[in-house]
Amino acid sequence: MRIRAAVLEEFGAPLEVQELDLAEPMAGEALVRLVACGVCHTDLYTASGADPSGYAPTVLGHEGAGVVERVGDGVASVAPGDHVVTLFSPQCRECIHCRSPRTNLCLAIREQQNKGFLPDGTTRLSRDGAPVRHFMGTSTFAEYAVLPEIALAKIDREAPLDHAALFACGLSTGLGAAMFTAGVEAGSTCVVFGAGMVGLGAVAGCRLRGAERVVAVDLSEERLALARGQGATETIAGGPDAVERILELTGGFGADYTFEATGRVDVMRQAVESARMGWGLCTIAGVAGRGETLDIVPRYLITGRRVCGSSFGGVKGRDQVPELVRLALEEKLDVAPFVSHTLTLDDVNRGFDLMEAQDGIRSVISFS
Repeated sequence: MRIRAAVLEEFGAPLEVQELDLAEPMAGEALVRLVACGVCHTDLYTASGADPSGYAPTVLGHEGAGVVERVGDGVASVAPGDHVVTLFSPQCRECIHCRSPRTNLCLAIREQQNKGFLPDGTTRLSRDGAPVRHFMGTSTFAEYAVLPEIALAKIDREAPLDHAALFACGLSTGLGAAMFTAGVEAGSTCVVFGAGMVGLGAVAGCRLRGAERVVAVDLSEERLALARGQGATETIAGGPDAVERILELTGGFGADYTFEATGRVDVMRQAVESARMGWGLCTIAGVAGRGETLDIVPRYLITGRRVCGSSFGGVKGRDQVPELVRLALEEKLDVAPFVSHTLTLDDVNRGFDLMEAQDGIRSVISFS
């Protein structure tokens, strides 16, 4: 079939919306009609050429939600008509990682996905007979996409798909960092550095886990106001004195849990140094730039602080994304404030411009 998609032709250049050929789903795959797709920083990171694992040409986009149109042989967990969220972090439920509660990093298709291919080592996207690679196994800046069955989370049909798309990456990453990776305990004190999509999700996750105090740190008063709406009990303007101010708020000890959601290594260090002596846990969810390193004074670790990383919030996508979406349906999570702009596919590059200007939280492409 012929589809319209936003193609990265060369790094640093605007995406080009053009017509491509999309082959039918093969065994273990499904054809999804995209209804909505968030414009995520990871897409911009790859488009800029900063991602050392990036490749072109490819169809970007990974924060998608839509409706299953057709399925290939052997597909049992989704069927035509099902509403789904796309998963750049799949869940096969069979590999050693999927069977372990300690990680969500499925191994089943990782090697081929990192190369831009579907599990069989080929692509379903092409142009004039030449293959066009898939991005993060999803390629959702397109009217339709073919994805592995294990990269689709079936969700309630009542969920608005423009909201559900955010659970495909940013929102789940933040929620999961607090709820699953850190496992925030009720009555605890938490500090979240960064009040973008991931940070706001972490604030909400801390609230949902019953934290007594949630301190949000950001440079933007507008974003701090959004953090208060998601459950932050206190806010701090970001800056060099953030650690000192957090220590003042916590009797000199620091927070039980800290979360970093900016991708800046200087802020990551602040998150470590703001964690409580004795048992503080710092969870790093932001993605640093190529070649950057995190400098930690060993004394902070020797005195009981711990540091962990979190990819996609530790969320096991097929099982737990539907549960997170249900929180919104049950009105325990307000997703609407996160959708700042609604765009068409032709406006995809404007989505990048808005992101670089820090205008809003998330731009969502609507295909309906």
